Amino acid sequence: MKEEFKDKVAVVTGASMGMGLAAAKAFAAAGATVVLIDILDATTQAEELVAAGYKAEAFLCDVADETQVKVTIDKIVAKYGRLDFAFNNAGIQSPAQEVADVSNETYERILDINLKGVWNFMKYELQQMRKQGSGAIVNNSSLGGLVGVPGRAAYHASKHGILGLTKSAALEYAQQGIRINAVCPGIIVTPMVEDMLANETDAMDILMQQLPIKRLGKAEEVADVVLWLCSSASTYVIGQAISVDGGYTVQ
Repeated sequence: MKEEFKDKVAVVTGASMGMGLAAAKAFAAAGATVVLIDILDATTQAEELVAAGYKAEAFLCDVADETQVKVTIDKIVAKYGRLDFAFNNAGIQSPAQEVADVSNETYERILDINLKGVWNFMKYELQQMRKQGSGAIVNNSSLGGLVGVPGRAAYHASKHGILGLTKSAALEYAQQGIRINAVCPGIIVTPMVEDMLANETDAMDILMQQLPIKRLGKAEEVADVVLWLCSSASTYVIGQAISVDGGYTVQ
């Protein structure tokens, strides 16, 4: 697999930690030049990859701001001349609340980052990939894109939306050499999930009891699927939502 990623350029959003950082490391180890994008400064993470002998750099960007996204993609293309892979991963969670109690501000912020952020990046990634006639995009949805969970309506709405966007865009670009798919991670060890485990003990205990595999997932296990979806091993996979959830959604 390493040879096919050599001299290629990968973009990862939400790359300062969690699944985004794991995917950035995996792209770099596979031979790609990886651009770590986050609203938080990921310079240290990129420098650590460079120190390890890989090709990486970091960009600050608010995924919900279309102007920032366009400028960021333009800079990447101007510097590297291409864009081959993208993992649109940036997202946020919110405290569990009944729908009737969720403020419009909370709802809009979740959709702005989780759904509009994917839309913004995919839009400008596709403009470059369409010129090239090649590329692979993976959008990060969630088990929350496949099922419902009480108290998570806003989050699940955003993650269901990502799957609709992924499927429709995949059909548009299937004949143009561009493959678009999604991953649907379950309960993965990330700062977001660690915060939920600490502050929402009862709800998380219930979810853990429902996990067939009886353990939390690793960010690297999601990154492995992302790389597979970008590789030549998955060239006939179009518009799919791949669950990486320890069996949760097949019950």
